[in-house]
Order: sequence, then C-alpha cells, then structure tokens
Amino acid sequence: MISKASATECFVYITLPGETSAVTAGKFVLSQNARNDALGQFVYRSKYLEDPRAVEIDPVELKLSKRTYETVRLNGVFGALRDAGPDYWGRRVIEKHAGKAQFGELDYLLESPDDRAGALDFGVNTEPPAPKRQFNQTIDLEKLQALADAVVRDDLPNDPQAQQVQDLMLLGTSMGGARPKAVVQTDGALWVAKFNRADDSWNNTRVEYAMLRLARECGLVTPESRIETVGGKDVLLVKRFDREKATKGYTRARMVSGLTILRSEEAPEARQNWSYPVLVEELRRIVEEPKKDAKELFRRVCFNALISNTDDHPRNHAIIAQEKNWKLSPAYDLTPSTPVSLERRDLALDCGDQGRYANANNILSQHARFLLDRPEAEQIVNDMKAQVERAWYDTMRSHGVSEQDAERISTAFVYPGFSL
Repeated sequence: MISKASATECFVYITLPGETSAVTAGKFVLSQNARNDALGQFVYRSKYLEDPRAVEIDPVELKLSKRTYETVRLNGVFGALRDAGPDYWGRRVIEKHAGKAQFGELDYLLESPDDRAGALDFGVNTEPPAPKRQFNQTIDLEKLQALADAVVRDDLPNDPQAQQVQDLMLLGTSMGGARPKAVVQTDGALWVAKFNRADDSWNNTRVEYAMLRLARECGLVTPESRIETVGGKDVLLVKRFDREKATKGYTRARMVSGLTILRSEEAPEARQNWSYPVLVEELRRIVEEPKKDAKELFRRVCFNALISNTDDHPRNHAIIAQEKNWKLSPAYDLTPSTPVSLERRDLALDCGDQGRYANANNILSQHARFLLDRPEAEQIVNDMKAQVERAWYDTMRSHGVSEQDAERISTAFVYPGFSL
C-alpha cells in the first residue's frame, strides 16, 4: 500500500522482448517547476543502456538516450507511462480497494497489479520484484462478475479487511475503457473478461463479440474472442495481444496508445488535436510496414463510421512491439451506438476535411495520407458498406444477440448520413 503522501518517484521496469521477467529501465521523478507546474523527469539507467537487448520504452517521447527527458504535459506523466496505468475502471477499483479517492498520478501506477497493458511495471525498489505468475481462472468468473456488480452499485464494505475488499484487486485495472473487466487465464493464454452491467441498454458482451466477428468479416484484424456464460450471465473473453505464453510465464509486448502518438490528452480542450489523418502520418514514421498499417487504420475509420462507433477515442487505438519493431495493434473496443440524428454522426477523431463527420466523402477526402489512391480508397469504402449492410443482422443473431437487442441497435448500422 502506498503512503498517505502521494508518491513522487519510482523506478520503471520493462520486460524485454522474449523474456518473462523484468529489468530496470530507468527512474521517473515527479516534482514541480518554478511555475508550480507538474514536472516529470525520466532517465534511462546506464546499466540498461549498456544492455545489447535494450529497447526504447516508446518511439515518441522516450527513445534510448543518456539524456534526462522532461515533460509538463499530462500532469507531468509521459504518455507511455500513462498508457501502462489504470483506465477509468481500474482507477475506480484501486480507489475502492484503498478506501480513498485522493491519489496522485504516480500512486495509480504503483498500486496497479500485474495485469497492466504493455511491458512496463513500476516500483519503489531499484530492482524489480519477481513476477507473481498467478492469474484468475475462468472458474472464477462468477465471483469476479459479482465483485464487478458490487463496484458498479457502490455496494462494498468500508472495512479494508473485509473479504470482498481484499478480493477486489482480482479485477482488471489496466486494459482500456470504463466497463467492468478482469484478466483470466485459460487455454494457455491470458484473456480480458468483460462483464455486462445491470443498467446496460442491451447485452453489451454479446453485441461487442458480434462486432469483433463483423469486423473480421470486413477484413479488419481483431483479437481472438469468445463468450462464456456463467451463472446465467454472458462474459466476453478477448485474448490479450500483448501477452504470449512461454515456458516460464508470459512474454510481454510493449504498447503505446494513439493518444500518446498524437501527443495529446483526454481533456475536452485537447480533443481538437484528435485526428485520424495526423495519427496515420505519425504512425507511418514509427511502424515497420507503414503502407500495410495505414490501410488497416483507414479500414477501421470506415468500420467505426458504419457501425456508429462514436467511442473510437485515441486510447482505443495502439501500436505494439513484440520484438524491436512496432506495428498497429489488432482492433479492440468496437461498440455501436444509437445517436438520434440520421443525417450526421461524428466519430471521436477528425477523419477528413469536414472534421469528425462520419461520412464516406469526408473519409475519402484524406485518402492520400493513408497511402491509398482514390480508386482503392473508394473500393474499400464501398465494399465495407456493402458487407456491413448485408451481414450485420445475421452476424448479430448468429452470435447470440437477441432479436429484441438487434432491433434496438439497428439504427447504428450504415446510417443514412454515411452516404450523403
């Protein structure tokens, strides 16, 4: 448990490619500058820089170097470190477990369990601790669902010694998004288990599962997924693409979000900097196969527009590196919405000359920045529109979405404004 005073420094550990245990990459210090702004400083450890296996923490801000990196953005926390921290749901779990709501940014990093996304970990000791290598099993899903329900209802004991509170950190904290989740181990792999909420308008787990399948039918790269039904409730399992089973544990891929690539943040005033054309240009400078990944990102923009996924914010895009080179991660968090307007719907990021407008002509207006010529881009848009129009209902129903839920969501798909 962290001390009452917020932490101001920590060591940053990294699991190198092909390894299952971490080494110390460097030290991070959070202080204030002369103007009382939060100032973050990071320096790589000399021993790490001398290691021939050393890899950069991220290709945007923290490249391998002897220099001391500094930032006043994001309350002094570098983007790649923030990406390894807990999401909204994870912060809520940590706060409930600790019995308080006042945490500094570093405290969240230090309090997160080993399920965090990517290859980083954090601690107060110079050398990293041994990995715990203990994970929930699918037989724990009913218990985890009950814990998630209790967090959503704000119905947990205040006593930090209570068993429910002690069990709370079994839930996932760092895999993106605000929905209840946990990490489980089954079939020799790690999976993110996503739970429904009592106040959901439809069976979200079934619908998201169907969207992952529909995305594959449209040619997108998505992680392996499946549905488990436990205690009469559906749980979506999505295989983690930042972990691979090895003899002594799990190797870990580095992971950096689109938010970090854009050098942006989640505050409303920063959203003017959220842009798919800018994201793809930055992506092209980083990844090993720019043309392949640029085309894949273009397809995702089209798919998000066609299913009215208006929650396609930059943290729902990422690059990963299982070895030294970076690539676009599989698509994740693909969820439809049902805005009232039939003429205009907006994505979370600008996607063309008309800003965030989820419209075919708007998306096509920036085709060149995705390294596509106009005819190829038009073919992608037309083919995907036809596929979603033709298959969304059958895909939903064949993957367990009820007829009632399919009807509720029907206006999400190929809304009229897409083709205006």
